[in-house]
Amino acid sequence: MKRLLTVAALLAAGSLFAMQGAAADDAAMIKSAESAAPPAVASGATIHAMDEKGVMRKLREGTNGFWCMPDNPATPGPDPMCGDANSMEWAMAWMGKKEPPKGKVGFMYMLAGGTDGSNTDPYATKPEEGNNWVETGPHVMIVNATDMMQGYPADPKPDTSRPYVMWAGTPYAHLMIPVK
Repeated sequence: MKRLLTVAALLAAGSLFAMQGAAADDAAMIKSAESAAPPAVASGATIHAMDEKGVMRKLREGTNGFWCMPDNPATPGPDPMCGDANSMEWAMAWMGKKEPPKGKVGFMYMLAGGTDGSNTDPYATKPEEGNNWVETGPHVMIVNATDMMQGYPADPKPDTSRPYVMWAGTPYAHLMIPVK
């Protein structure tokens, strides 16, 4: 009987440690997500994380209408981001390969940088010949404002130290604005 109680106690302790590990992982993801925006925005934002199957999980409920997501460790560089509700609709359309919502301009922060994106292919997952991989340090983005980006450079190989259009010629074209 004593042995059975010891096994039960060890199993319970293992479960507790696993739960504490998950809480620590969630805390690390929240910290990563919050690094994407100014503290006044990030501290009140809803925090979402995506699992390896692309399913979103809410880590924290927000109060200010903004959302944040932590760095994706599967990508080659930092990419935590935060945005407003319109940018979430745009991002969901992009991830779902659907048409972005009409008439909803969105704003996003990536103050930790974004060193992992093709400037020409919205679905590229790694640098390859011809997909014009770019490294943009800390920046903000204006999304879903295609008609308002006239006059900004839309070159496949942009000068990332200046504002430029990423994914030009696609429904997901957006303005990248460096902030450092």
